[in-house]
Amino acid sequence: MTFAANFMSDNAAAPCPEVLAALAAAAPAQNAGYDGDDWSRRLDALFTTLFGRACMALPVSTGTAANALALACLVPPWGAVACHTEAHIHVDECGAPEFYTSGAKLMLCAGEHGKLTPAGLDVALASHRNDVHQVQLSALSITQATECGTVYTPAEIAALTAHAAAKGWRVHLDGARFANAVAQLGCNPSEMAVGVDAISFGCIKNGGLSAEALVLFDLSLADQLRWRRKRAGQMPSKGRFNAAQIIAMVENDVWLRNARAANAGAQALAAAASDRLLHPVQANEVFVQLAPGEPDRLRAQGFKFYDWGDAGSGEARLVVSWDTPAAHVEALARALASG
Repeated sequence: MTFAANFMSDNAAAPCPEVLAALAAAAPAQNAGYDGDDWSRRLDALFTTLFGRACMALPVSTGTAANALALACLVPPWGAVACHTEAHIHVDECGAPEFYTSGAKLMLCAGEHGKLTPAGLDVALASHRNDVHQVQLSALSITQATECGTVYTPAEIAALTAHAAAKGWRVHLDGARFANAVAQLGCNPSEMAVGVDAISFGCIKNGGLSAEALVLFDLSLADQLRWRRKRAGQMPSKGRFNAAQIIAMVENDVWLRNARAANAGAQALAAAASDRLLHPVQANEVFVQLAPGEPDRLRAQGFKFYDWGDAGSGEARLVVSWDTPAAHVEALARALASG
């Protein structure tokens, strides 16, 4: 192999042509800055149509900011968020949720293949007391698609949100790869938002450049979110460029087209390594058990990927992006099939 084939992360993918064109279209001066421009004013209606319910949508620059700001609106400082042990808000956000919420705790719950269940939540949280001496469980955070590359069905999400509602918890959905989940299931986005109070709608991993959408369904929190966003430095004066990116992704289903391409590549890799998969492949991530020496052999051929799990375990994560060349996917599939 004479090229470097990057399967490390979809964060490194190129912005798609529609996003770049939207940035150029937004370049001329506007009649207002911040959220007063023509593009920013379109976001609420765009996501209201997408999810079939009234909402407020604000762009932010990172998924970490989207998650942390959403949780700050949903959870008091003395509160706690139930989430999976491998949730991004716990593993990969450097304490941002705790910082933005002014100290709320994350309560970690295990679940097979990255998924939470009502029964699993009850087991994990059985010893927790909601008395004045402990933090008060206030919210549930679900990741869709999960950190293990699996996808919750609408029925599974509905069961979790109903369980949360019965306990008086609000619900946050980390949708960094929401597009991949919708593309996999072929369902309406609204089916995965039942009972959800806020969604971090990912664009950057899926062909965006520098904008994610924070979608809030509980409009009683709208003013609080606006203030928190400004205070967090997530309200750029030329916000039209962020809004334009999001509109370009959502309109004409560019977000789904890109996600389908990434998912298809992951399925090709899954087929080649079917007997060595660590989790079902339902989005654009493939977790595979490699043989002794195989990671070095693959890297020597030009493939880039992250080792996963415990050091020396041979577990690897392969991520297919929306723009991963088909030739790279085919070459890695052949290499995996040959062991």
